[in-house]
Amino acid sequence: MVFEVGDKVLVMDEAMSGVVKKIVGNTISVETTDGFLLDFESNELVKVSSKENMKKELFSHASAISALKEKEQFPKRKQPKVKAKERFEPTMEVDLHINQLVKSPRGMNNHDMLTLQLDTARRQLDFAISKRIQKIVFIHGVGEGVLKVELEYLFGRYNNVKFYDANYQKYGVGATEVYIFQNVSNG
Repeated sequence: MVFEVGDKVLVMDEAMSGVVKKIVGNTISVETTDGFLLDFESNELVKVSSKENMKKELFSHASAISALKEKEQFPKRKQPKVKAKERFEPTMEVDLHINQLVKSPRGMNNHDMLTLQLDTARRQLDFAISKRIQKIVFIHGVGEGVLKVELEYLFGRYNNVKFYDANYQKYGVGATEVYIFQNVSNG
């Protein structure tokens, strides 16, 4: 299937649709209806012409057969086997202790340190969302709880995440785990 910038597309095997924004070789960048820019291989997408034709095309026998044939032309990617225990482990950790973020906090007041920690958390969360990473643990320590409260306020502004205390056995009480919903629909 040939795609052009501006085409409306559906993602095969996922409840996701969007508009083609960029094409580089076989990689197609799609802006989803959620506003995320995600990359797909061309064999993972199906072109949709318009709203009215979308339902017809989506369920038409001929388009389903052609999409399946096109998908079968490409070799399947092997999914690595993941042990049950590892499946529930977070895939990304971010240590927000100030000594992990700067060589020396000398000359920084509490506000400067908190701002740096929150900016780092926001940047890492945005990175995780853009790379479709599902879980991320922010290690903030115990302290007076100011950073934890500010992180909860930050995470609360995202409509596609939930957050909770991270695994106590692994992190103690000084960490928050964020789960990122991958297929958030606005309808």
